[in-house]
Amino acid sequence: MTKKNDSNRARLLIVWGVLVAAALGLGCRLYYLQIVRGKELLDKARQQQTVNLRPYIPRRSIVDRQDNVIATDRIVYELYAHPQQFKISRQDIAEQLAKILDNYTPNKLTQIFARQKSGIRLAYALPEGSAERVRRLSLDGLELIEHYYRYYPQQETFADVIGYVKRGEHKGQAGIEYSQQQLLQRSVSTSKVGRYGNGTLMPQYLPSGLLQVDELRLQLTLDIRLQRATRMALKQQMKKFNGKRGAAIVMDVRDGSILALVCEPTYNPNKYGEYNLELFKNWAVSDLYEPGSTFKPINVAIALDAKVIKPDLIVNDTGKIKVDGWNIYNHDYWNTQKGRGEIGIAKILQHSSNVGMIKITDKLGRADYYQHLEDLGLKEKVGVDLPGDAPGYLKDKKLFTSKSIEAATAAFGQGLSLTPLKLVQLHAAIANGGKLVTPHVVRGLIDIEGEIRWQANLKSRKLFSEQTSRTVLEMMETVVTEGSGQKAIIEGYRIAGKTGTAQKASKNGGYKQGAKIVSFVAILPVEEPRYVVLTVVDEPRKAHAYGSTVAAPIAKSIMDALIAIEGLPPANIKKN
Repeated sequence: MTKKNDSNRARLLIVWGVLVAAALGLGCRLYYLQIVRGKELLDKARQQQTVNLRPYIPRRSIVDRQDNVIATDRIVYELYAHPQQFKISRQDIAEQLAKILDNYTPNKLTQIFARQKSGIRLAYALPEGSAERVRRLSLDGLELIEHYYRYYPQQETFADVIGYVKRGEHKGQAGIEYSQQQLLQRSVSTSKVGRYGNGTLMPQYLPSGLLQVDELRLQLTLDIRLQRATRMALKQQMKKFNGKRGAAIVMDVRDGSILALVCEPTYNPNKYGEYNLELFKNWAVSDLYEPGSTFKPINVAIALDAKVIKPDLIVNDTGKIKVDGWNIYNHDYWNTQKGRGEIGIAKILQHSSNVGMIKITDKLGRADYYQHLEDLGLKEKVGVDLPGDAPGYLKDKKLFTSKSIEAATAAFGQGLSLTPLKLVQLHAAIANGGKLVTPHVVRGLIDIEGEIRWQANLKSRKLFSEQTSRTVLEMMETVVTEGSGQKAIIEGYRIAGKTGTAQKASKNGGYKQGAKIVSFVAILPVEEPRYVVLTVVDEPRKAHAYGSTVAAPIAKSIMDALIAIEGLPPANIKKN
């Protein structure tokens, strides 16, 4: 009996020992979980009970100055096919889908379905109407995924300025979409939202205002009517003369607002993947060229402002001149075999006399002339709110001042380079009384009422005196009424202008044989200047292709549209 009691007592002690050890172990574990790892586990539990919610916020829309939508986000659908889930034949599904999807035939769809069992993307940006037609088919194996898509309703019209947004990333890759990313991307914060055990959100705990976004839009200075007219005029003339590429710019000389900016050829930003990368660059902003005779009025303004010449200056145009052993000729010397004799500055511009311009700039002295060219800001960027803004090019000062030929070629716009937009900026200074304004295409952020909520602070500085600017402007008017710019005449309106036909620089140095770049710059109306228009055509390949025959008619068509759109009244022109 004693041995049996001892045995029971031993078993009882063992059981109690196990229970005590388990209790101690459980206590230690609870201490570890609640005290040692308490904060860590609490944070983990909260993470499991909440979700970080960051809703997609559409980019701001872009509108022109008349509030026409240029770019906007819209809801579209990706369409996927999963052939392994089809309940009817592939051929039947292909025939039904082909009626909805424009880019596919039944045979093509059947072939695509045979390639893989699942995950075949048939469309990336299916509009709502087409998506609804797919839904109504009620076919197994078709999947629609909703997402936002950047849409450009005007297609090619503004492509050179707007650029495009890359699919999936929703970030701008060119144009305004790229340079104004910060203005176009609305700010959005991440919020923690409670959820039930099955993962669904608790609506009562949704933060107030979570999905509220501002209604601000980015408004441009461009005008859709003028943009279309400008593109049409440029495109027609380029086709007529088989030009390699062209550009046209219309700018308000008072503040630098760009009303139209067009490059050809161009692209459709809705289908950017189908085009060469070169087209995404706005060459009117980023590419340098030698302006030729369109730079001559700028040189006249420099000389007048420096007071080395007077408006009534007379020079002897001999038709040709030798500089540093180089013979330089007027463009028409080979037709006349002589110069124009004693002529004034207006005649020099009218007939685009190279000899006359060399004699004018020679009065500056090479060092002073170089300093004036630098003061124009040729080595600086224009400051436009578009990507690719490129500074111009001037040769090294030591080289320029040591050789007379450098200053001589610069006198008629060769040997130095700038962008078309820079030339527009310089001619605007002639038009507006001598002020160098900053060209821009962004007017600002506007609210739903059209009120400006944000606007950039743009720089300007004095370049020429008002007297100099007015004198040169009136001389340029005679280029249109009596000289090489007569194809830009518009009855009843006073227009100033200058033609340019320049040799095209070669990448290997020197000039490209037989290649030229033609241009025309116009200012209107002369009595109260408001606009400068520049047209440029690169490498026109047909005969009789000059600034006067190719570029001036483009400018005339653009100015006709501008006069109608802006309601510019005719001048009170006195007839003899």
